[in-house]
Amino acid sequence: MTEKIQNSRRGFIKASAIGATGIGIGFVTASEPVMAAAIETDFAGLKAGEQMIPVGSFQLPAYVSRPEKAKGSLPIVIVVSEIFGVHEYIADVTRRFAKLGYLAIAPEFFTRAGDPNTYGTIAEIQANIVAKTPDTQVLNDLQAALVWAGKNGGDLKRVGVTGFCWGGRITWLSATLPQVRAGVAWYGRLIGEKTEGNPRHPVDIAAELKAPVLGLYGGADTGISLESIDQMRAALALAAPKNPAAKACQFEVYPDTPHAFHADYRASYREGPAKDGWEKCIAWFKKMGVA
Repeated sequence: MTEKIQNSRRGFIKASAIGATGIGIGFVTASEPVMAAAIETDFAGLKAGEQMIPVGSFQLPAYVSRPEKAKGSLPIVIVVSEIFGVHEYIADVTRRFAKLGYLAIAPEFFTRAGDPNTYGTIAEIQANIVAKTPDTQVLNDLQAALVWAGKNGGDLKRVGVTGFCWGGRITWLSATLPQVRAGVAWYGRLIGEKTEGNPRHPVDIAAELKAPVLGLYGGADTGISLESIDQMRAALALAAPKNPAAKACQFEVYPDTPHAFHADYRASYREGPAKDGWEKCIAWFKKMGVA
Protein backbone atom coordinates (compact mmCIF):
# COMPACT_ATOMS: atom_id res chain seq x y z
CA MET A 1 0.00 0.00 0.00
CA THR A 2 1.36 3.43 -0.91
CA GLU A 3 2.19 5.51 2.11
CA LYS A 4 0.73 9.00 2.31
CA ILE A 5 2.83 11.36 4.37
CA GLN A 6 2.47 15.11 4.75
CA ASN A 7 4.87 17.37 6.61
CA SER A 8 2.25 19.78 7.84
CA ARG A 9 0.83 20.66 11.26
CA ARG A 10 -2.57 20.85 9.54
CA GLY A 11 -2.18 17.75 7.38
CA PHE A 12 -4.17 15.22 9.37
CA ILE A 13 -7.63 14.36 8.08
CA LYS A 14 -10.07 12.50 10.28
CA ALA A 15 -12.65 10.15 8.82
CA SER A 16 -15.90 9.89 10.74
CA ALA A 17 -18.60 7.24 10.58
CA ILE A 18 -20.65 9.69 8.53
CA GLY A 19 -17.97 10.34 5.97
CA ALA A 20 -14.54 11.80 5.38
CA THR A 21 -14.26 15.35 6.66
CA GLY A 22 -11.18 17.50 6.16
CA ILE A 23 -10.26 18.92 9.56
CA GLY A 24 -6.97 20.59 10.48
CA ILE A 25 -5.63 18.53 13.33
CA GLY A 26 -5.61 21.38 15.88
CA PHE A 27 -6.91 20.75 19.39
CA VAL A 28 -10.29 19.27 20.29
CA THR A 29 -12.92 21.84 21.32
CA ALA A 30 -13.75 20.10 24.61
CA SER A 31 -10.11 20.31 25.71
CA GLU A 32 -9.77 24.07 25.25
CA PRO A 33 -8.46 26.59 26.18
CA VAL A 34 -5.04 25.58 24.90
CA MET A 35 -2.29 26.61 27.30
CA ALA A 36 0.88 28.46 26.32
CA ALA A 37 2.94 25.52 27.63
CA ALA A 38 1.82 23.34 24.71
CA ILE A 39 4.94 21.76 23.20
CA GLU A 40 5.47 22.00 19.45
CA THR A 41 7.82 19.39 18.01
CA ASP A 42 9.16 20.35 14.59
CA PHE A 43 9.29 18.17 11.50
CA ALA A 44 13.06 18.45 10.94
CA GLY A 45 14.40 15.04 9.99
CA LEU A 46 10.95 13.44 10.13
CA LYS A 47 8.20 12.14 7.91
CA ALA A 48 4.90 12.77 9.68
CA GLY A 49 1.25 12.88 8.69
CA GLU A 50 -1.85 10.95 7.82
CA GLN A 51 -1.91 7.27 6.95
CA MET A 52 -4.84 4.97 6.27
CA ILE A 53 -4.36 1.50 7.76
CA PRO A 54 -6.48 -1.40 6.47
CA VAL A 55 -8.54 -3.28 9.04
CA GLY A 56 -10.23 -5.84 6.83
CA SER A 57 -12.16 -3.72 4.32
CA PHE A 58 -12.18 -0.70 6.66
CA GLN A 59 -9.63 2.10 6.38
CA LEU A 60 -8.47 3.26 9.81
CA PRO A 61 -6.99 6.80 9.95
CA ALA A 62 -3.76 7.18 11.89
CA TYR A 63 -1.10 9.80 12.45
CA VAL A 64 2.33 8.32 11.74
CA SER A 65 5.76 9.76 12.46
CA ARG A 66 9.18 8.30 11.68
CA PRO A 67 12.77 9.38 11.08
CA GLU A 68 13.19 10.57 7.50
CA LYS A 69 16.48 8.72 6.99
CA ALA A 70 16.00 5.48 8.86
CA LYS A 71 18.56 2.70 8.58
CA GLY A 72 17.06 -0.75 9.03
CA SER A 73 13.79 -1.60 10.74
CA LEU A 74 12.54 0.73 13.45
CA PRO A 75 11.20 0.04 16.94
CA ILE A 76 7.44 0.55 16.98
CA VAL A 77 5.40 2.49 19.49
CA ILE A 78 1.62 2.71 19.37
CA VAL A 79 0.41 5.96 20.95
CA VAL A 80 -3.14 5.71 22.31
CA SER A 81 -5.02 8.97 22.77
CA GLU A 82 -7.17 10.33 25.56
CA ILE A 83 -10.91 10.54 24.97
CA PHE A 84 -10.26 13.50 22.66
CA GLY A 85 -8.90 11.25 19.91
CA VAL A 86 -5.95 12.01 17.68
CA HIS A 87 -5.50 15.77 17.89
CA GLU A 88 -2.42 17.98 17.88
CA TYR A 89 -1.10 16.90 21.29
CA ILE A 90 -1.13 13.21 20.33
CA ALA A 91 0.38 13.97 16.92
CA ASP A 92 3.13 15.90 18.66
CA VAL A 93 3.85 12.95 20.98
CA THR A 94 4.36 10.72 17.92
CA ARG A 95 6.88 13.22 16.57
CA ARG A 96 8.72 13.20 19.91
CA PHE A 97 9.09 9.43 19.60
CA ALA A 98 10.15 9.70 15.96
CA LYS A 99 12.92 12.10 16.98
CA LEU A 100 14.20 9.24 19.15
CA GLY A 101 14.21 6.77 16.25
CA TYR A 102 10.78 5.17 16.59
CA LEU A 103 8.08 4.41 14.07
CA ALA A 104 5.27 6.02 16.07
CA ILE A 105 1.64 5.34 15.17
CA ALA A 106 -1.45 6.97 16.68
CA PRO A 107 -4.56 5.22 15.32
CA GLU A 108 -7.86 7.10 15.43
CA PHE A 109 -9.67 4.39 17.38
CA PHE A 110 -12.87 6.46 17.66
CA THR A 111 -13.43 6.98 13.95
CA ARG A 112 -16.35 4.54 13.61
CA ALA A 113 -18.27 6.25 16.43
CA GLY A 114 -17.61 9.76 15.14
CA ASP A 115 -15.35 12.75 15.69
CA PRO A 116 -14.78 13.95 19.29
CA ASN A 117 -14.29 17.45 17.89
CA THR A 118 -18.02 17.68 17.12
CA TYR A 119 -18.83 17.68 20.85
CA GLY A 120 -18.18 20.52 23.23
CA THR A 121 -18.01 18.68 26.55
CA ILE A 122 -16.22 15.68 28.01
CA ALA A 123 -19.57 14.16 29.08
CA GLU A 124 -20.84 14.26 25.49
CA ILE A 125 -17.66 12.62 24.19
CA GLN A 126 -17.94 9.90 26.83
CA ALA A 127 -21.56 9.16 25.93
CA ASN A 128 -21.39 9.48 22.16
CA ILE A 129 -17.87 8.37 21.29
CA VAL A 130 -16.10 6.43 24.05
CA ALA A 131 -19.11 4.36 25.12
CA LYS A 132 -19.60 3.27 21.51
CA THR A 133 -16.00 2.11 21.05
CA PRO A 134 -15.64 -1.44 22.47
CA ASP A 135 -12.37 -2.82 23.79
CA THR A 136 -12.34 -5.76 21.37
CA GLN A 137 -12.56 -3.40 18.41
CA VAL A 138 -9.75 -1.22 19.77
CA LEU A 139 -7.42 -4.17 20.32
CA ASN A 140 -8.20 -5.50 16.85
CA ASP A 141 -7.41 -2.09 15.36
CA LEU A 142 -4.18 -1.97 17.36
CA GLN A 143 -3.14 -5.34 15.98
CA ALA A 144 -3.95 -4.19 12.44
CA ALA A 145 -1.72 -1.16 13.01
CA LEU A 146 1.09 -3.51 13.99
CA VAL A 147 0.57 -5.61 10.86
CA TRP A 148 0.83 -2.42 8.81
CA ALA A 149 3.93 -1.34 10.75
CA GLY A 150 5.62 -4.66 10.08
CA LYS A 151 5.13 -4.12 6.35
CA ASN A 152 6.30 -0.51 6.45
CA GLY A 153 9.66 -0.47 8.16
CA GLY A 154 8.75 -1.47 11.70
CA ASP A 155 10.37 -4.23 13.77
CA LEU A 156 7.64 -6.46 15.17
CA LYS A 157 10.06 -7.85 17.74
CA ARG A 158 10.31 -4.39 19.30
CA VAL A 159 6.80 -3.12 20.03
CA GLY A 160 5.81 -0.72 22.78
CA VAL A 161 2.42 0.82 23.60
CA THR A 162 1.83 4.00 25.55
CA GLY A 163 -1.38 5.88 26.18
CA PHE A 164 -2.97 8.67 28.17
CA CYS A 165 -6.14 8.56 30.31
CA TRP A 166 -8.49 6.39 28.18
CA GLY A 167 -5.37 5.34 26.33
CA GLY A 168 -3.66 4.43 29.59
CA ARG A 169 -6.36 1.86 30.30
CA ILE A 170 -6.03 0.54 26.74
CA THR A 171 -2.26 0.26 27.27
CA TRP A 172 -2.82 -2.15 30.15
CA LEU A 173 -5.24 -4.21 28.03
CA SER A 174 -2.85 -4.22 25.06
CA ALA A 175 -0.17 -5.80 27.23
CA THR A 176 -2.11 -9.06 26.94
CA LEU A 177 -1.31 -9.18 23.20
CA PRO A 178 1.59 -11.41 22.14
CA GLN A 179 3.13 -8.76 19.87
CA VAL A 180 3.58 -6.19 22.66
CA ARG A 181 6.90 -6.13 24.50
CA ALA A 182 6.28 -3.30 26.98
CA GLY A 183 3.67 -0.72 27.93
CA VAL A 184 3.66 2.67 29.64
CA ALA A 185 0.25 3.68 30.97
CA TRP A 186 -0.26 7.33 31.84
CA TYR A 187 -3.04 7.66 34.45
CA GLY A 188 -5.17 4.92 32.93
CA ARG A 189 -8.23 3.76 34.85
CA LEU A 190 -7.64 0.41 36.58
CA ILE A 191 -11.08 -0.53 37.86
CA GLY A 192 -14.61 0.33 36.81
CA GLU A 193 -18.10 -0.75 35.90
CA LYS A 194 -18.20 -3.72 33.56
CA THR A 195 -20.25 -3.21 30.41
CA GLU A 196 -20.72 -5.02 27.12
CA GLY A 197 -18.07 -2.83 25.52
CA ASN A 198 -15.76 -2.86 28.55
CA PRO A 199 -16.19 -6.36 30.00
CA ARG A 200 -12.88 -6.34 31.87
CA HIS A 201 -10.53 -3.78 33.33
CA PRO A 202 -6.79 -3.88 34.03
CA VAL A 203 -7.30 -5.29 37.53
CA ASP A 204 -9.05 -8.28 35.92
CA ILE A 205 -6.30 -9.20 33.47
CA ALA A 206 -3.14 -9.10 35.61
CA ALA A 207 -2.59 -12.85 35.23
CA GLU A 208 -2.85 -12.60 31.44
CA LEU A 209 -0.22 -9.91 30.88
CA LYS A 210 2.42 -10.84 28.32
CA ALA A 211 4.35 -7.57 28.63
CA PRO A 212 5.36 -5.54 31.70
CA VAL A 213 3.68 -2.18 32.17
CA LEU A 214 4.97 0.96 33.83
CA GLY A 215 2.08 2.86 35.37
CA LEU A 216 2.49 6.64 35.77
CA TYR A 217 -0.13 8.17 38.07
CA GLY A 218 -0.92 11.35 39.96
CA GLY A 219 -1.39 11.19 43.70
CA ALA A 220 -4.03 13.95 43.55
CA ASP A 221 -5.97 12.43 40.63
CA THR A 222 -9.63 12.81 41.65
CA GLY A 223 -10.76 10.19 39.12
CA ILE A 224 -8.23 7.44 39.87
CA SER A 225 -7.90 6.72 43.56
CA LEU A 226 -4.78 5.54 45.33
CA GLU A 227 -6.93 2.64 46.55
CA SER A 228 -7.48 1.50 42.96
CA ILE A 229 -3.72 1.59 42.37
CA ASP A 230 -3.28 -0.57 45.47
CA GLN A 231 -5.89 -2.97 44.07
CA MET A 232 -3.89 -3.25 40.85
CA ARG A 233 -0.67 -3.78 42.76
CA ALA A 234 -2.38 -6.58 44.72
CA ALA A 235 -3.66 -8.22 41.53
CA LEU A 236 -0.18 -8.09 40.01
CA ALA A 237 1.38 -9.52 43.18
CA LEU A 238 -1.12 -12.38 43.13
CA ALA A 239 -0.27 -13.16 39.50
CA ALA A 240 3.48 -12.62 39.89
CA PRO A 241 4.55 -16.14 40.97
CA LYS A 242 3.34 -17.60 37.66
CA ASN A 243 3.63 -14.54 35.43
CA PRO A 244 7.00 -12.76 34.89
CA ALA A 245 5.32 -9.86 33.08
CA ALA A 246 3.02 -9.18 36.04
CA LYS A 247 5.98 -9.42 38.41
CA ALA A 248 7.97 -6.88 36.36
CA CYS A 249 5.24 -4.20 36.33
CA GLN A 250 6.02 -1.01 38.22
CA PHE A 251 4.22 2.15 39.35
CA GLU A 252 5.36 5.72 39.75
CA VAL A 253 2.90 7.86 41.71
CA TYR A 254 3.65 11.59 41.76
CA PRO A 255 2.46 13.25 44.99
CA ASP A 256 0.12 16.25 44.77
CA THR A 257 -0.20 15.73 41.01
CA PRO A 258 -3.54 15.77 39.17
CA HIS A 259 -4.91 13.72 36.31
CA ALA A 260 -3.58 14.51 32.82
CA PHE A 261 -0.33 15.92 34.16
CA HIS A 262 1.49 15.14 30.89
CA ALA A 263 -1.05 17.04 28.75
CA ASP A 264 1.04 20.16 28.14
CA TYR A 265 -1.81 21.94 26.36
CA ARG A 266 -4.12 21.77 29.44
CA ALA A 267 -4.19 23.48 32.82
CA SER A 268 -3.58 20.10 34.46
CA TYR A 269 -0.02 20.01 33.07
CA ARG A 270 2.74 19.67 35.65
CA GLU A 271 6.15 20.15 34.10
CA GLY A 272 8.18 18.25 36.70
CA PRO A 273 6.17 15.01 36.75
CA ALA A 274 5.58 15.24 32.97
CA LYS A 275 9.29 15.43 32.17
CA ASP A 276 10.21 12.80 34.74
CA GLY A 277 7.48 10.49 33.45
CA TRP A 278 8.66 10.94 29.86
CA GLU A 279 12.23 10.07 30.86
CA LYS A 280 10.98 7.00 32.72
CA CYS A 281 8.85 6.02 29.69
CA ILE A 282 11.83 6.15 27.35
CA ALA A 283 14.04 4.30 29.85
CA TRP A 284 11.36 1.63 30.33
CA PHE A 285 11.16 0.90 26.62
CA LYS A 286 14.96 0.64 26.47
CA LYS A 287 15.09 -1.64 29.51
CA MET A 288 12.42 -3.92 28.06
CA GLY A 289 14.12 -4.20 24.68
CA VAL A 290 11.77 -2.03 22.62
CA ALA A 291 14.32 0.66 21.73
